[in-house]
Amino acid sequence: MGKTIHLLNQSQLVDGIRSNDSEVLKHVYTTNYPKVEALVLKNSGSIAHAKDVYQDAFITVWTHIKNNKFVPQNDTAIQGYLYRISKNKWTDVLRSKSFKNSKPLVVETLAEVKDDEEHNEPDSKKLKIAMTAFENLGQPCKQLLKTFYFEKKSLKEISIELKIEETTARNKKYRCMQKLRAVVLASKQ
Repeated sequence: MGKTIHLLNQSQLVDGIRSNDSEVLKHVYTTNYPKVEALVLKNSGSIAHAKDVYQDAFITVWTHIKNNKFVPQNDTAIQGYLYRISKNKWTDVLRSKSFKNSKPLVVETLAEVKDDEEHNEPDSKKLKIAMTAFENLGQPCKQLLKTFYFEKKSLKEISIELKIEETTARNKKYRCMQKLRAVVLASKQ
C-alpha cells in the first residue's frame, strides 16, 4: 500500500484493520495519536497517560472492527470513533479515585493550564500563581476544594456536611475548579 495509504477510504481502512495489514494499522495508529495526546495533556495527564489511554482505545476500536461492532458512517468515522473512545477512557481515569488521590489541587490545576511556553517557568513560580489564585477564590469555593482535595473527603461526605445533594456538591466543585482555572490563566497573561 505504501505512500498512498493516507488516501484510503473508511471501508478500505476497515478491510486493512480486519486483515491486520501492518501498514494500515500503523497509519491509523500514528495519525490519530497526536490529537489524543493533546487531549490528555490538556486535561491533567502526562504523555505516559496518553500512551496508555490511546493503546487501550486503539485495541478497543480494532476489536470492534474485527467483530463487526463498528461500521463507519462517514469519511472520518474511524478517527472520530477512536478519539471518542480515547476521550471516554481518559474521563474514566480522571474520575477514578486513584487518580484523584494522586494529585493535589495545585499540581492538577497547573497541569491543566500550562502550555508549551510555560515549560521553562520555574515550579516555585507556578506554585505561587496557583496558591494566589486559590487564595483569591471566594470562601465557599476555597472550603469545598480544600475539603475535597486536601482532606480527601468524598463528594457524598461533603454533601452531607453542607446539607445538599451529592450532584449539587459535584456541580459546585466543578464550577469552583472552573473559577480557579480562570484565575490562574488570567494571572499568567
